[in-house]
Amino acid sequence: MIVRYVALLALCFTASVGFAEPAEQTLAKQLERLAANSSERLPAPLLKRFASAIDEVRASDIENLALQAGDEAPDGTLIAWGGDEVVLSNLWKQQPVVLTWYRGGWCPYCNVQLQALQSSLADLHDAGAKLVAITPELPANTKETAEKNELRFLVLHDDQNKLAHQYGIVFDLPDSIAPLYRDRLQLPKVNGYEKLELPLAATYIVDRDGVIRWAFLDADYKKRAEPDDVVEAVKKLNKQ
Repeated sequence: MIVRYVALLALCFTASVGFAEPAEQTLAKQLERLAANSSERLPAPLLKRFASAIDEVRASDIENLALQAGDEAPDGTLIAWGGDEVVLSNLWKQQPVVLTWYRGGWCPYCNVQLQALQSSLADLHDAGAKLVAITPELPANTKETAEKNELRFLVLHDDQNKLAHQYGIVFDLPDSIAPLYRDRLQLPKVNGYEKLELPLAATYIVDRDGVIRWAFLDADYKKRAEPDDVVEAVKKLNKQ
């Protein structure tokens, strides 16, 4: 039975590119449709395991324990896929920075979100912000993710989730689903280290003083910050 589940899971995880709805659709609507599509593909017991895992992550109170608006943003030196080091504080000293975490290019929800952010990139720039996506996947994998989604913003590797840990958004994969991520997705190979953990798909806006001014946190990986909301938050920040 587990072999069948893993085969079906592969269909879900590989249906990540080319799924995005037309640009006029909100990201939330796109993600809802993707979730509905997954519900049709996967057997009920497996869906129940994923739902239970989300509940377990939420029960850890990670959404409240993570850094919030008003907290000082931890600085970090991250790696671009070409090997260059990027110091985040060097970016936010110039202009507000939107930091958005994604789990990996294997995640269809992440790809839909990244595509939506790319579609909103001009609006974010016009609002006065720089967009940076952060992920634990290795630089070679970030390059592949950026290329397949035609991204024109920084996508950076967070080695072993070190920065994500400082933001308090990392959780251990629940035992009920960890083997699927380890064996089917080969998460240790994708991320370059053995621990089975992931960051929340969190989004923060950091101002020029290095203070978090807006935050989106949700234990459900199917929920992401709406790009229009991020743009409006940046506009409001720059009016202050």
